[in-house]
Amino acid sequence: MSTTSLPAPDHSPLIRESLLAAAFTADGLLDLLGAPAYAALARSETVPALRATRGGTPLETLVRLFLLQQPVATGEAAAALPLEECTAGGWVVRAEGDAVRATVDVRPYGGPEGQDWFIVSDPGCGVGGAGGIGSHDEGVVLGVGGASTTLAGITVRTPVGRALDLGTGSGIQALHAAQHATGVTATDLNPRALGFTRLTLALSGAPAADLREGSLFAPVAGETYDLIVSNPPFVISPGARLTYRDGGMGGDDLCRSLVSEAGAHLNAGGYAQFLANWQHVEGEEWQDRLRSWVPRGCDAWIVQREVQDITQYAELWLRDSGDHRTDPDAYDERYEAWLDEFDARRTKAVGFGWITLYKSGSERPSIVVEEWPHPVEQPLGETVRSHFERREYLRDHDDAALLTDHFKLAPEVVQEQVGMPGAEDPEHVILRQNRGMRRATKVDTVGAGFAGVCDGTLSAGQILDAIAQLLGEDPVVLRDRTPQSVRLLVEEGFLDPVGPPV
Repeated sequence: MSTTSLPAPDHSPLIRESLLAAAFTADGLLDLLGAPAYAALARSETVPALRATRGGTPLETLVRLFLLQQPVATGEAAAALPLEECTAGGWVVRAEGDAVRATVDVRPYGGPEGQDWFIVSDPGCGVGGAGGIGSHDEGVVLGVGGASTTLAGITVRTPVGRALDLGTGSGIQALHAAQHATGVTATDLNPRALGFTRLTLALSGAPAADLREGSLFAPVAGETYDLIVSNPPFVISPGARLTYRDGGMGGDDLCRSLVSEAGAHLNAGGYAQFLANWQHVEGEEWQDRLRSWVPRGCDAWIVQREVQDITQYAELWLRDSGDHRTDPDAYDERYEAWLDEFDARRTKAVGFGWITLYKSGSERPSIVVEEWPHPVEQPLGETVRSHFERREYLRDHDDAALLTDHFKLAPEVVQEQVGMPGAEDPEHVILRQNRGMRRATKVDTVGAGFAGVCDGTLSAGQILDAIAQLLGEDPVVLRDRTPQSVRLLVEEGFLDPVGPPV
């Protein structure tokens, strides 16, 4: 593990002031670099940004120093930063000639409400996240990656008392949680990660977190939280080579342990949200595997976003650590080790996705396990919260209660009619969500008519009676066969229960 000392957070407010004065922000970078060069940074490609930062302005100097890891002239650094404090605090060190270089990556990161934040990570790890990091240092700490922003986007952001960021890394989730939690605890097995989290929070102007070293829930034994988030080292690998990605347990045991133990650390009404990998094992349904992870007293929504066969999966993570650039024989040996691991566990593929638990305390838990590889619209935190709210509503309302209640069509839903051109009636009608999960569902004439009338004025039963009269159907029969369709529309977010009008 790297033993390089980290900068001291003492001068963070002064350094932050200089970064902001130079427009070293997410918006400032986009304006300076332009969209193509800015996007290239997210792919770990730095040449376009180097070409765009040759002028020596304070912003260009900061980009070269902290993002591109280039030595810069001392005079230029002094024009952009409080250089004496940065040197004394260990943020920069002297380089060859009259120059300095940064000891850490500092990446501007825009908060959800336009905040100017900064993520501090190991050198070379602030651009492009984990993709092709090419580091064999087991204790390396990464900056912002796609997984980080995905988890931040799906997290429920209601005000809470206590939040836990388990496996904090460079502190991205802790930084988000600090905006809506009274107190944040951040843990990590890697003590360097805790140091980087401290720097990220300080440089972003966020409250300090309670930082604790240790694995999984060991640092918070016996404690409970209103929100738990974790982007854990979920990679299923033949050995724990890299702390940020390899959990050191066999197969998907780390993710299983994390999920199954989370219930005991959640307060009533609390959420636990994770990214995870799971095995697709021969002779076993992957959905059943994941259902078995859900702890007692918790509802769950598990979404599989992607599946890779074992060769694709092994190649992805061999590239991540740069093994494809090493000796071919060594690469082949490591590739064999991954495939041997999968063979031993009868694993044919690996799934990736999101797991959310809600501490409902119900004896009839709602456990939804689904595959959804389609585009979604982030942030999804409110979509996640309303999913569990709707599930609780449906659990508490039988069909009779459903028919007495009132509903509104969700505001982002549109109707599409599909059929041959010129036909008098459509072959079928599609309801489609333009936001959130972007679901679509096919409905019949009754379903389309019902959804179209739902504005909260009439009860479901009253609407069905009116439709029965229009179609010449028996209202008792229609009331008997329709609640399941209404239930499905509520379940998937096309209809919102609103109660009777006031």
